[in-house]
Amino acid sequence: MKQEYNMIVLDLDGTLTNSKKEITPKTKEILIKAQQAGKIVVLASGRPTPGIVKLADELELQTYGGYILAFNGGRIINAKTEEVIYNATIPVELVPAIYQAACEHGVGILTYNGQEIILGNGVDEYNRLEARINQIPAREVDDFVGFVDYPVNKFLLTGEPEKILETQTVMREKFGGELNIFRSEPFFLEMMPQSIDKAYSLGRLLEHLHMDRTQMICCGDGFNDKSMIEFAGLGVAMENAQPEVREVADYVTRSNDEDGIVPVVEKFMLGA
Repeated sequence: MKQEYNMIVLDLDGTLTNSKKEITPKTKEILIKAQQAGKIVVLASGRPTPGIVKLADELELQTYGGYILAFNGGRIINAKTEEVIYNATIPVELVPAIYQAACEHGVGILTYNGQEIILGNGVDEYNRLEARINQIPAREVDDFVGFVDYPVNKFLLTGEPEKILETQTVMREKFGGELNIFRSEPFFLEMMPQSIDKAYSLGRLLEHLHMDRTQMICCGDGFNDKSMIEFAGLGVAMENAQPEVREVADYVTRSNDEDGIVPVVEKFMLGA
């Protein structure tokens, strides 16, 4: 008997969107068609919620009842009702130590406050990129530790790939018992609440929906997609995915610039 997949989970950058950060007409059309056939679409990204909503609206998730998984799984939102189904945050008391460690290792640090990105120790090309990707403004504050007096879903450290790889090792040694720390891009280091990643949070969503992971397809390209690709009933890597992500996938599709999501939906969800 052929496995039926009722949910498709999509990373955004490098997966759902092309190099111009756009959803192509072909990809949009097939995902609308899937939702009309009763399939659930979930957008799962390291981006903050405001950086995902526009794409969710474009795919009409509000109409069909899809879900937004923001901050690498730190927050899950029902796109139709705007209900927050799950929210995990970093304890405020860790902020001074995280900030100090970032400064000591010469990497940028940022977090989020509603519709803004908050920068802690200077502007670099990578935090400018984060602002551009999400289409939300970035603001540098004089007293980052004093300003961030509220629980946040994640911190993002930015810097040259070699420096970020080195910082990942150090940060895991220092905060590994309290936080989940991993790269989403060679130049982005995510600092998340303990145990939080896309796979863990998708497990919570499946529980909420009384669904099983065998019914779920997960598509991605980056380091932070590896856990959900391994967890899914069908794990899909894009042609442009990081080599270690492709290695764990059940299926490798075309690149994000060649509408790679289209054949996945056609082949595994709509039986085309």
